Amino acid sequence: MRENNTLAMVKAAAAAAMGRRAQNGVILDLRELDGFTDYFAIFSGASDIQVEGISEAVIEELEQNWEQRPWHREGARKADWLLLDYVDFVVHIFLAERRDYYNLERLWAEAGRIELPVLEKPPLPESDEYDEDALLLGLQAD
Repeated sequence: MRENNTLAMVKAAAAAAMGRRAQNGVILDLRELDGFTDYFAIFSGASDIQVEGISEAVIEELEQNWEQRPWHREGARKADWLLLDYVDFVVHIFLAERRDYYNLERLWAEAGRIELPVLEKPPLPESDEYDEDALLLGLQAD
C-alpha cells in the first residue's frame, strides 16, 4: 500500500469504529520505531457484543470502500480483544479492562499520535437500542 493510502485507510477504519461508538480511540504512528507495522489503531468497547460490532464495522468499511481484507484476525471466539491485521496497520479493539491490562499506548509510548477523523454523522446507538433496518428506513424501532 502507498503511504498516503495507508493513513487514509487507518482513518477510515477509525471513523467506522467511532461510528459504532468505540471509546478512547487512538492512532499510533509506528513508522519511526522500526516496528512490524506502520500504524496501530486502538479502541475500546463496553461489551463483547460491541467489540464484535466495532470489528465488523471496520472490516465492512475496508472491504467495501478500499477493497482490503484483513490478512490476519485474532480473538473472534473471545471478544475481549480483537485484532485485525492489515499488514501496514493493525486495528486493536479491546474491552476496557483488557486494554488497561495490555496498555499498548504505554508500550509504544514513543510513537507519534495521529489525529482521529471527525465523524460526519453521529454514531449509531448501541445495538440493543435500535432496529438497524428501521433506522435505515427512518422508522422508529418498537
